Amino acid sequence: MKNITLADGRNITVKCLSCSLVTGEIQPSGGTIYETTFFHAHQDVAYPIRGLVILASKRHVTCLDELTKEERSDYIHTLYQIRKAQREVLGIEHVYYFYNEDTTHHFHTWMVPRYDWMHEFGKSVESVRPVLLHARQSRNHTDEVEKTLTAIHGLREFLNKSY
Repeated sequence: MKNITLADGRNITVKCLSCSLVTGEIQPSGGTIYETTFFHAHQDVAYPIRGLVILASKRHVTCLDELTKEERSDYIHTLYQIRKAQREVLGIEHVYYFYNEDTTHHFHTWMVPRYDWMHEFGKSVESVRPVLLHARQSRNHTDEVEKTLTAIHGLREFLNKSY
């Protein structure tokens, strides 16, 4: 079991945070953005970046090549729909996609939008970690968190109408 402090200050004890999120045992701040039979989309509000979405598998797998044919199809379709929502609802023009396989968590993809304020950190993969840290440390105030929660609501509304 792990003790974790969530972005909103809640302290929880879980065996697997991803399992707890995808089963609904724990609600992420702002709630679930979207879910399908195989995937769950949410935002880690510890990084108050509007439109940052984490798409996680519901099944406990860590690698892309462990997904079934049905999961792979659902994954790409859901990723596409979320990206479409980012553009149409939030006006996001560019997104960086990341997933890593050396994690104990579920297979998940981070969809990190690019905004003008991020240019000072560079324009490459290397800029993403400093952007995330800056958002957590310097943009984690009530106004920005509220804008992030509003973005979550907008994405959820769009995705539930689109599917």
